[in-house]
Amino acid sequence: MTNTLKIKNRFYSTHGKLPKNICMIITVYIMSLIFFGISEAGEAGDFKKVSCRVETEKSILQAGHSQTVIVKVTLDAPPAPKTLPRPPVNLSLVLDRSGSMSGSKLDRAKDATVEALKRLDAQDIFSLVVYDHTVDSAVPAQSARYTEGIVPKIMQIQPGGNTALFGGVSQGAAEIRKHLEGRYVHRIILLSDGLANVGPSTPEDLGRLGAALIKENISVSTIGVGTDYNEDLMARLSQNSDGNIYFVESSIDLPRIFTAELGDVLSVVARKVEVTIEMPEGMHAVKIIGREGRIRNNSVEISMNQLYGDQEKYALVEIAVPESGNGQEMEIARATVSYEDPFTLKNVVSKGVATARFSDNSEKVEKSANIDVVREYQLNLNALAQEEAIKLSDKGKQKEAVETLKASAAKLKHLGAAYSDDKLLMEADELEVKAEAIEKEGMSKKSRKLLRTDSYQMKNQQFAK
Repeated sequence: MTNTLKIKNRFYSTHGKLPKNICMIITVYIMSLIFFGISEAGEAGDFKKVSCRVETEKSILQAGHSQTVIVKVTLDAPPAPKTLPRPPVNLSLVLDRSGSMSGSKLDRAKDATVEALKRLDAQDIFSLVVYDHTVDSAVPAQSARYTEGIVPKIMQIQPGGNTALFGGVSQGAAEIRKHLEGRYVHRIILLSDGLANVGPSTPEDLGRLGAALIKENISVSTIGVGTDYNEDLMARLSQNSDGNIYFVESSIDLPRIFTAELGDVLSVVARKVEVTIEMPEGMHAVKIIGREGRIRNNSVEISMNQLYGDQEKYALVEIAVPESGNGQEMEIARATVSYEDPFTLKNVVSKGVATARFSDNSEKVEKSANIDVVREYQLNLNALAQEEAIKLSDKGKQKEAVETLKASAAKLKHLGAAYSDDKLLMEADELEVKAEAIEKEGMSKKSRKLLRTDSYQMKNQQFAK
């Protein structure tokens, strides 16, 4: 207010010849600009934008020959602001009520659904679709404030016949579409314990459905209960719609899984995320590691539906770099990230760049290794190795599948020891245990689901909660 009074006094002293009423109008206008400017600055100051980091596996590259370099583009999402209301959620739970869900599984699924509903606010939209060989919107899309009317409908669900999984997800999407406009974060959570046996039922069918839904900014997270569901189908649906995936061996864990998933949905800080990675003339992308994306000449494009508060997502790209002389410094990659701020609905852009020096000193090159990039690259290669082991086992090549897992574990252990990295060493130990179990007992349903789920969660940076 002191600054405002000074402005007012200065205005009167400088423009004393103007009529007083005109002076007052102009003064009020200036005061409003100051007030709202401070307010907007304060609001913006409460919420930082997503930062973009671009790093190479080594900051010093070997001079004198061409090579490939791993580049990591990291998106660091800020915590969700405490002073701003979170974006409203448009949530549809799609619940399997087939005969195999009878008993404690369905009871716990209903309890977890009620707990999920209670975490929502009046601004949120909730719907519940149940399916067996038929599909029914047990709770059509409506405000989550009406819990007293919704909870009885949840508790009345009874087990039925077969599994029309495709139809259930399609109906969940239809409920979501009733509120596609505005600020809503759209999410379908699918829960199933069995094989889809009514309607479209292949991984390709569900993959196409997921790809169609992501175009409407609808992500599907999948929860598989027990060891009889089709993990390939669930993974393809989640992957193509940028959702999460969970393997729940016992239904007793369902409340924890629902809590983890709702924690993500309720903390979205960026959506419609587009990452563009550009390389200088003479360089090109060889491949994208772990994620789906598009390579166009000397650029790479990767899309993500949403980012969650205080979490990290990244993309790994292998880039071909031409020969350069000793002492030269060169830009390797430049990344631009654009996304929609769900609090303001405005587009935001963040940028980053990575450079590297070239040296003919091999010792300097090795010592310049960036362990964060090396680690995540190797963990993603390990995820791909687990997928390869599944393919080999499916072809009856169990020995080769075990050898693939053991080779990956050995590489992780070697690098973990070389860089004193506990995460790599721990992952190596866990993979060795999995490989030994498969070697002794074969690829069990549980082992296959663990490999598929772990691989997906690593590539998608869906870290354990």
